[in-house]
Amino acid sequence: MRKNTIDIITLGCSKNLVDSERLMARLRALGYQVTHDSPHPRGEIAVINTCGFIGDAKEESVNMILEFCQAKEEGRLRRLYVMGCLSERYMKELGKEIPQVDRFYGKFDWDGIIKELRTPQPPLGGALGPERVLTTPSHYAYVKISEGCDRKCAYCAIPIITGRHQSRPMDDIIAEVEYLVAQGVKEFQVIAQELTYYGLDIYKQRMIAPLIDRMAHVKGVKWIRLHYAYPHQFPMELLDVMRRNRNVCRYLDIALQHISTNVLTNMRRHVDKEQTYELIRQLREAVPGIHLRTTLMVGFPGEGEQEFEELKEFVRWARFERMGAFAYSEEDGTYAARHFRDEIPDEVKQQRLSELMAIQQDISAEVQASKVGQTLKVIIDRREGDYYVGRTEFDSPEVDPEVLIPVAGGLLRRGCFYNIRITDADDFDLYGVRL
Repeated sequence: MRKNTIDIITLGCSKNLVDSERLMARLRALGYQVTHDSPHPRGEIAVINTCGFIGDAKEESVNMILEFCQAKEEGRLRRLYVMGCLSERYMKELGKEIPQVDRFYGKFDWDGIIKELRTPQPPLGGALGPERVLTTPSHYAYVKISEGCDRKCAYCAIPIITGRHQSRPMDDIIAEVEYLVAQGVKEFQVIAQELTYYGLDIYKQRMIAPLIDRMAHVKGVKWIRLHYAYPHQFPMELLDVMRRNRNVCRYLDIALQHISTNVLTNMRRHVDKEQTYELIRQLREAVPGIHLRTTLMVGFPGEGEQEFEELKEFVRWARFERMGAFAYSEEDGTYAARHFRDEIPDEVKQQRLSELMAIQQDISAEVQASKVGQTLKVIIDRREGDYYVGRTEFDSPEVDPEVLIPVAGGLLRRGCFYNIRITDADDFDLYGVRL
């Protein structure tokens, strides 16, 4: 093991990744060498930032903790700490079940971790500044504009873990964007558990549109992409900002979960079928060419065959450019766990999930094929074998399709933009050549 080295392992969503990056900056300021997501323990200390959203994520977090516990028992690791959502929610239970962990911390116990790991220098005090150690390619970053959530969706444990919605002050966010631009970042993924709620707590009104407008005017910001909107009371003025500013990508990630009014009512989503259809119409009318990403859930209590047929019909009608789906799993402490029985068999859930994603695969193939012959602005992320791999404004890192450009066509630089003529497409990815 390498002395004075800390491995940070991040599990779960991009919001967790931002937390890890900010913690890494503080630890580096204390004199540590910090690595991220090492495949095997190689530092003398490890901090695992866990996810606790759904069953699969919790299982992944526990397995990772146990893997590092084994490394500690074998002498390949000296100290092991666990933080994040799983730790926040199940700290006492984890402490009893996995005593090999030196200490468990909650999701927001930054000072506790710093106090535990400080060198002879005093720990950094006061509010967290904009400093981060980017773990993403240097040309893009995630910017988290709030924590927590005031929505009370029946299935969701996030409010139990993270608490009430807390917006970050706008000036702090802009300062972070300016800091990141100075580090070479060009592309920003704006993230929150519910970004359209931004500002209601500290400004007493929805301020997501003014925030994005200010971000768009920061010199050096080339692309802004919006993640995790909520359909109820969607702030339509945000679409005006998207139309006015070409560096605000025509892209919106808005989780809809379902379309059946019966299921949406059970989910406590505060929106019905007709309102959802109308919202999609308004989004596409207000921003021609917008690419919509959504997440849908199958198997929630109350979803019978009729409700599932409604969902399939909706997906065929909406033609989402990007769509993910997952099967409902009951989460401890949620409204659904207390008030509904999880009666739909797992095999039925999985069959419905397969049917839904098969529909979406055909839609995605048609959407991508329609781009053949177009010239699109592409940012290059990396090289893989005989191809450069990039993305358009319609593609978020990690989750969306990519554009593959033959290396034989000439040198392309990572983090730079190029005009690419699309020559071919498969179900998800595009192929093109530099003009």
